[in-house]
Amino acid sequence: MKFTAFERKLQGTGASRRLRISGKVPAIVYGAGEPATIELDHNALFHAMKKEAFHSSILEMELNGAVSQVLLRDYQMHPYKPQVLHVDFQRVDSTTKITKKVPLHFVGEENSPAVKLDHCTVNHVVTQLEITCLAQQLPEFIEVDLSGLTKGHSVHVNDIKLADHIKVKVHGKPNPVIATPVEPVAEEVIVVAAAPADDGKGKKKGKK
Repeated sequence: MKFTAFERKLQGTGASRRLRISGKVPAIVYGAGEPATIELDHNALFHAMKKEAFHSSILEMELNGAVSQVLLRDYQMHPYKPQVLHVDFQRVDSTTKITKKVPLHFVGEENSPAVKLDHCTVNHVVTQLEITCLAQQLPEFIEVDLSGLTKGHSVHVNDIKLADHIKVKVHGKPNPVIATPVEPVAEEVIVVAAAPADDGKGKKKGKK
Protein backbone atom coordinates (compact mmCIF):
# COMPACT_ATOMS: atom_id res chain seq x y z
CA MET A 1 0.00 0.00 0.00
CA LYS A 2 1.17 3.49 -0.79
CA PHE A 3 0.36 6.79 0.90
CA THR A 4 1.51 10.39 0.63
CA ALA A 5 3.03 12.32 3.52
CA PHE A 6 3.95 15.99 3.79
CA GLU A 7 6.77 17.60 5.71
CA ARG A 8 5.64 19.14 8.99
CA LYS A 9 7.61 22.25 9.94
CA LEU A 10 5.67 23.54 12.92
CA GLN A 11 5.70 21.44 16.08
CA GLY A 12 4.22 21.59 19.54
CA THR A 13 0.79 21.13 21.07
CA GLY A 14 -0.70 24.25 19.52
CA ALA A 15 0.58 23.44 16.04
CA SER A 16 -0.75 19.86 16.27
CA ARG A 17 -4.16 21.16 17.37
CA ARG A 18 -4.31 23.51 14.38
CA LEU A 19 -3.33 20.66 12.07
CA ARG A 20 -6.17 18.49 13.33
CA ILE A 21 -8.68 21.32 12.94
CA SER A 22 -7.57 21.68 9.30
CA GLY A 23 -8.12 17.96 8.61
CA LYS A 24 -4.51 16.82 8.99
CA VAL A 25 -2.85 14.29 11.30
CA PRO A 26 0.59 14.90 12.88
CA ALA A 27 2.94 11.93 12.62
CA ILE A 28 6.56 10.92 13.03
CA VAL A 29 8.86 8.56 11.12
CA TYR A 30 11.84 7.05 12.93
CA GLY A 31 14.49 4.41 12.28
CA ALA A 32 17.16 4.09 9.56
CA GLY A 33 18.19 7.73 9.82
CA GLU A 34 17.01 10.93 11.46
CA PRO A 35 13.43 11.09 12.73
CA ALA A 36 11.13 13.10 10.49
CA THR A 37 7.98 14.94 11.54
CA ILE A 38 5.25 14.67 8.93
CA GLU A 39 1.56 15.33 8.43
CA LEU A 40 -1.08 13.24 6.65
CA ASP A 41 -4.54 13.86 5.24
CA HIS A 42 -6.92 12.64 7.93
CA ASN A 43 -9.68 11.24 5.72
CA ALA A 44 -7.26 9.30 3.52
CA LEU A 45 -5.47 7.92 6.58
CA PHE A 46 -8.70 7.05 8.38
CA HIS A 47 -9.97 4.98 5.44
CA ALA A 48 -6.57 3.33 4.93
CA MET A 49 -6.50 2.26 8.57
CA LYS A 50 -9.72 0.30 8.08
CA LYS A 51 -7.74 -2.10 5.87
CA GLU A 52 -5.94 -4.95 7.59
CA ALA A 53 -2.90 -4.65 5.30
CA PHE A 54 -2.21 -1.11 6.50
CA HIS A 55 -1.50 -2.48 9.97
CA SER A 56 0.45 -5.61 9.08
CA SER A 57 2.48 -5.04 5.92
CA ILE A 58 5.25 -2.83 4.58
CA LEU A 59 3.92 0.48 3.30
CA GLU A 60 5.35 2.80 0.67
CA MET A 61 5.49 6.36 1.93
CA GLU A 62 6.02 9.18 -0.57
CA LEU A 63 7.58 12.26 1.01
CA ASN A 64 9.00 15.18 -0.99
CA GLY A 65 9.06 13.05 -4.13
CA ALA A 66 11.03 10.21 -2.52
CA VAL A 67 9.52 6.83 -1.64
CA SER A 68 10.63 4.89 1.44
CA GLN A 69 9.36 1.74 3.09
CA VAL A 70 7.75 2.06 6.50
CA LEU A 71 5.66 0.11 9.00
CA LEU A 72 2.80 1.45 11.08
CA ARG A 73 4.03 1.16 14.65
CA ASP A 74 1.54 3.04 16.80
CA TYR A 75 -1.39 5.41 16.60
CA GLN A 76 -3.65 7.33 18.95
CA MET A 77 -7.39 7.75 18.48
CA HIS A 78 -9.73 10.33 20.00
CA PRO A 79 -11.52 8.85 23.06
CA TYR A 80 -14.97 9.05 21.47
CA LYS A 81 -14.69 10.71 18.04
CA PRO A 82 -13.74 8.81 14.85
CA GLN A 83 -10.52 10.81 14.66
CA VAL A 84 -6.87 9.79 14.42
CA LEU A 85 -4.77 12.03 16.66
CA HIS A 86 -1.21 10.88 15.96
CA VAL A 87 0.66 8.16 14.07
CA ASP A 88 4.14 6.61 14.41
CA PHE A 89 5.91 4.93 11.48
CA GLN A 90 9.22 3.05 11.35
CA ARG A 91 11.50 3.09 8.31
CA VAL A 92 12.71 -0.35 7.27
CA ASP A 93 15.14 -1.82 4.76
CA SER A 94 16.45 -5.25 3.77
CA THR A 95 18.46 -5.58 7.00
CA THR A 96 15.79 -4.42 9.47
CA LYS A 97 14.67 -7.15 11.85
CA ILE A 98 11.30 -6.52 13.45
CA THR A 99 8.87 -7.98 15.96
CA LYS A 100 5.25 -7.37 15.05
CA LYS A 101 1.78 -8.83 15.57
CA VAL A 102 0.30 -10.40 12.44
CA PRO A 103 -3.39 -11.35 12.00
CA LEU A 104 -4.49 -14.97 11.59
CA HIS A 105 -6.80 -16.02 8.75
CA PHE A 106 -8.72 -19.22 9.54
CA VAL A 107 -9.70 -21.41 6.58
CA GLY A 108 -11.40 -24.79 6.15
CA GLU A 109 -13.36 -24.57 9.38
CA GLU A 110 -16.73 -25.42 7.79
CA ASN A 111 -15.27 -28.58 6.20
CA SER A 112 -13.65 -29.96 9.34
CA PRO A 113 -14.97 -33.20 10.93
CA ALA A 114 -15.58 -31.28 14.15
CA VAL A 115 -18.05 -28.98 12.41
CA LYS A 116 -19.52 -31.22 9.69
CA LEU A 117 -19.86 -34.45 11.64
CA ASP A 118 -20.01 -33.45 15.28
CA HIS A 119 -21.72 -30.05 14.86
CA CYS A 120 -19.15 -28.25 16.98
CA THR A 121 -18.46 -24.56 16.85
CA VAL A 122 -14.86 -23.41 16.68
CA ASN A 123 -13.46 -21.00 19.23
CA HIS A 124 -10.64 -18.84 17.81
CA VAL A 125 -8.61 -18.51 21.01
CA VAL A 126 -6.20 -16.00 19.45
CA THR A 127 -6.63 -13.94 16.29
CA GLN A 128 -3.05 -12.73 15.87
CA LEU A 129 0.48 -13.87 16.59
CA GLU A 130 3.56 -11.86 17.50
CA ILE A 131 6.42 -12.87 15.21
CA THR A 132 10.05 -11.91 14.57
CA CYS A 133 11.50 -11.75 11.07
CA LEU A 134 13.18 -9.44 8.59
CA ALA A 135 10.90 -6.58 7.60
CA GLN A 136 11.11 -7.58 3.95
CA GLN A 137 9.82 -11.05 4.85
CA LEU A 138 6.86 -9.87 6.94
CA PRO A 139 3.70 -11.74 5.92
CA GLU A 140 0.50 -9.72 5.63
CA PHE A 141 -1.28 -12.51 7.51
CA ILE A 142 -0.76 -16.12 8.62
CA GLU A 143 -3.15 -18.76 7.34
CA VAL A 144 -4.43 -21.40 9.77
CA ASP A 145 -5.95 -24.49 8.14
CA LEU A 146 -8.74 -25.94 10.28
CA SER A 147 -10.00 -28.51 7.76
CA GLY A 148 -8.53 -31.39 9.79
CA LEU A 149 -9.92 -30.27 13.14
CA THR A 150 -11.69 -33.05 15.06
CA LYS A 151 -13.75 -33.07 18.24
CA GLY A 152 -11.64 -33.15 21.38
CA HIS A 153 -8.50 -31.83 19.69
CA SER A 154 -7.18 -28.28 19.38
CA VAL A 155 -4.86 -26.50 16.97
CA HIS A 156 -1.67 -25.21 18.58
CA VAL A 157 1.09 -22.85 17.43
CA ASN A 158 3.31 -25.79 16.50
CA ASP A 159 0.59 -27.07 14.13
CA ILE A 160 0.82 -23.96 11.94
CA LYS A 161 3.05 -24.20 8.88
CA LEU A 162 5.41 -21.23 8.97
CA ALA A 163 8.34 -20.25 6.78
CA ASP A 164 11.73 -20.97 8.35
CA HIS A 165 12.54 -17.27 8.68
CA ILE A 166 9.50 -16.61 10.90
CA LYS A 167 9.78 -17.13 14.64
CA VAL A 168 6.73 -16.91 16.90
CA LYS A 169 7.08 -15.24 20.29
CA VAL A 170 5.04 -17.25 22.78
CA HIS A 171 6.06 -15.37 25.95
CA GLY A 172 6.82 -18.40 28.09
CA LYS A 173 4.00 -20.62 26.85
CA PRO A 174 5.54 -23.67 25.10
CA ASN A 175 2.76 -24.34 22.59
CA PRO A 176 -0.28 -22.05 22.95
CA VAL A 177 -3.72 -23.06 21.70
CA ILE A 178 -4.86 -21.25 18.56
CA ALA A 179 -8.33 -22.72 18.00
CA THR A 180 -10.44 -25.36 19.70
CA PRO A 181 -13.79 -27.05 18.90
CA VAL A 182 -16.67 -26.55 21.31
CA GLU A 183 -19.30 -29.30 21.47
CA PRO A 184 -22.94 -28.28 21.10
CA VAL A 185 -24.89 -27.93 24.32
CA ALA A 186 -27.58 -30.61 24.64
CA GLU A 187 -31.04 -29.15 25.08
CA GLU A 188 -32.83 -30.29 28.22
CA VAL A 189 -36.34 -31.51 27.47
CA ILE A 190 -38.78 -31.06 30.36
CA VAL A 191 -41.90 -33.29 30.26
CA VAL A 192 -44.91 -31.90 32.11
CA ALA A 193 -47.58 -34.45 33.13
CA ALA A 194 -51.12 -33.58 31.95
CA ALA A 195 -53.71 -32.83 34.64
CA PRO A 196 -56.57 -35.39 35.00
CA ALA A 197 -59.67 -34.48 32.95
CA ASP A 198 -62.86 -33.30 34.71
CA ASP A 199 -65.94 -35.58 34.06
CA GLY A 200 -68.31 -32.65 34.44
CA LYS A 201 -69.48 -33.76 37.93
CA GLY A 202 -66.63 -32.11 39.74
CA LYS A 203 -64.70 -35.31 39.84
CA LYS A 204 -61.39 -36.00 38.22
CA LYS A 205 -61.31 -39.00 35.92
CA GLY A 206 -58.85 -41.64 36.96
CA LYS A 207 -59.65 -41.20 40.63
CA LYS A 208 -61.99 -43.33 42.74
